[in-house]
Amino acid sequence: MNLGIPNLVAFAETLEALAENDHKIVAVTSDSRGSGKLVAFVKKYPDQIVEVGIAEQNLVGMATGLASTGKKVFAVSPSCFLTARSLEQIKNDVCYSDNPVNLIGISAGVSYGALGTTHHSLHDLAVLRAINNLNIIVPADNFETRNAIKLAANLEEPVFIRFGKRAMYDLHSESSKFELGKGIKIKNGKDVAFIATGETVYPALQAAELLEKEGIGCRVISMHSIKPFDEVLLLETAQNCGAIITVEEHSVNGGLGELCAGLLMQQGIALPFKIVGIPDEYTATGSQLEIFQHYGISPEGLFKMGKEIVKK
Repeated sequence: MNLGIPNLVAFAETLEALAENDHKIVAVTSDSRGSGKLVAFVKKYPDQIVEVGIAEQNLVGMATGLASTGKKVFAVSPSCFLTARSLEQIKNDVCYSDNPVNLIGISAGVSYGALGTTHHSLHDLAVLRAINNLNIIVPADNFETRNAIKLAANLEEPVFIRFGKRAMYDLHSESSKFELGKGIKIKNGKDVAFIATGETVYPALQAAELLEKEGIGCRVISMHSIKPFDEVLLLETAQNCGAIITVEEHSVNGGLGELCAGLLMQQGIALPFKIVGIPDEYTATGSQLEIFQHYGISPEGLFKMGKEIVKK
């Protein structure tokens, strides 16, 4: 398994390559061209970027206007600010008005580390899931990132794509297929399934490999598409695995875990089930990996949880 580049860098490289042959592509940033890894894009395509400064509501409004004229717009901003300060514009201007804006939430989850709760984005999936007419994608690696950006550039529907900052390992084989609304099964097993999204998929896979050494077979799913959601894969997993652990870099309220739990409950399916994420408390301070370790979003923490849930 090779260590790739940060998904943000893969995003910027893909956008730059697409813009070479598509002058309709426009990036709109809120003082975030550097953190969004778009400096090279700006130098190469200075007429295809708009900088609005630290004004996220204006960012979404201008992106919406450009999209309404036929531009393929990528609105790039830290996810914590993009989805909190601009929520009304996302709801009304983008989704309700059906404008195909690509909302790119960067440095999501706890990527900002010690900057703390003001800069953590642990609410974004919850609030955006509640808004009609918005696709939500959380890539786990460079493969999912590049495919998500290519898809978004031609989708003609509103999309939110969420990125962290860390370099990510390549998780997929050459035969892997990326589809909106379809999760990807990375590893198969029947004792316990890890259903993870974004940068938590890799520690889930590491935990699965540790558990296999203990004779516990694990399924690992990268659920990159939060909306639309792969209900078929979830139900098939529940029917063929002894337990499910969901893993996310998000609040345990309103994210991947509660989505899975709600769907299983409505189908009358009961099995050992655990949501791993950030609990409803004042978030611990530290680097992303330190915060992951603190809350059990780590190979060791997920390994321990896997052993415990199988015993049930």
